[in-house]
Parts: sequence; C-alpha cells; structure tokens
Amino acid sequence: MDTVADKRVLVTGGARRVGAAICRRFAAAGAALIIHCHRSRAEAEALAAELPGTGHRVISADLADPGAAAALLAGLPEQPDYLINNASCYVREETPDFQAYCQQVNVHSPIRLIRDFAASGGMAAVNLLDQAVLRPVAANETFYLQSRRELAAATVSLALEFAPATRINGVAPGPVLPPAWLPGGTMAKTTATLPLRRPVGLEELAEAVFFMTVNPSITGAILPVDCGQHLIP
Repeated sequence: MDTVADKRVLVTGGARRVGAAICRRFAAAGAALIIHCHRSRAEAEALAAELPGTGHRVISADLADPGAAAALLAGLPEQPDYLINNASCYVREETPDFQAYCQQVNVHSPIRLIRDFAASGGMAAVNLLDQAVLRPVAANETFYLQSRRELAAATVSLALEFAPATRINGVAPGPVLPPAWLPGGTMAKTTATLPLRRPVGLEELAEAVFFMTVNPSITGAILPVDCGQHLIP
C-alpha cells in the first residue's frame, strides 16, 4: 500500500459531512490536509484546527466558476500528492438553470482538477460518485444523476489516459446522511429496502475512499459503498 504519511491530500468540499470524515481519516494516517470549501470557511478552519498532525490548510473556491478549478491548484504553494473530488451540488427541486451549474460543479471542475493534478505529478485521485451509476439508466433521470454518470465514465477514461503515473478511481456511495431538506423518515424508508437494512456509516465510507486512494494496484475502478443498493432492480 502507498503511505500517506507526510503527504498532502486535497479534499474538495472537505469542511463538512462526508468531506470532513474523509479529512479525518487521512489526517489520522499522518497526511497534511488541504481542505477546500466554498461557503463553509469557518467550519473548514475549525476542522483544520482539530485534526491531528501539522501542515493543514484551508482554501476557498467556487467550483461553479469555470475558472476556479484551474486557479485552485495553481494557487497552492505545494501541489497535493492525492486528490479527493468530493464536492458536489444536489438540490431538492431541479430547474433548467440548475443543469449548467450542476455540470460545472459535478463534471467539468473535477475533471479539470484531475487533469491539472496529473500534470503536476499527482499520485492518485478518487471521485465521489453515486451508487446509481452502477445501475441501468432510468427514464427521466435528474441532472444530478446524469452528471454522476458523466464523471463515472470520465473516471475510467482518465485512468487509462494518465496511467501509469497517476491512478484514478471512484467510490459510489449509497445513503449516508440525509440532505438538510429531506423530510423526516424518508431516508429511513429507503435504508429499510437495502439488502443490509441500514445506512452507510461515515467512517466506513471514508475508509473506502482511503483504500481506493492508497492501493497501488487499483485504477479505473468504481467501488460501491451502498449497503447493496446498486443490487436492487
């Protein structure tokens, strides 16, 4: 396994929820975290202060801005050794205006980050996806799921393009944490239908991301961490 001790790990959307759990897992292994955020600067600073180890820093960028991804890595004094594309947009009600926004945040920015990251000598990148990318395309899929499928396809093609120097993988979660706007009980109804009958644990998902990052024999793979949701017809 690759070691992350004394390596730099960039986690986009790293201030809260899944991103924060991923930061904690890498910090526990001795990595220095570069915590990207958009509006959650205070939470990102608090997380950086609580993480074990030294060298953690916070950077802000709006990945809906077409130029933000290109500027993000260029503005760092030292390039990261590992990249975790965790930031994404997901809304309760999609509108036509949301499609372009979703494409930029969920597809174009992470792809640009991977390209610049690989060009700078980065070792491995992991894209956070969705278990739905491992299931057949449904009629009238949301813009969000369309964007997840595009990034999943790019994960495979970029892995071929940048091998052997840079490994690129994906992790496809099922239900982990409910969105803030989700009505009470809705997620419980979903998890009751899963083969494992429970939501995905935050630490379990972070551990899977860590594994796909450090295993030197895996590239171009998408790992479901979804309590079996992708198996449901």
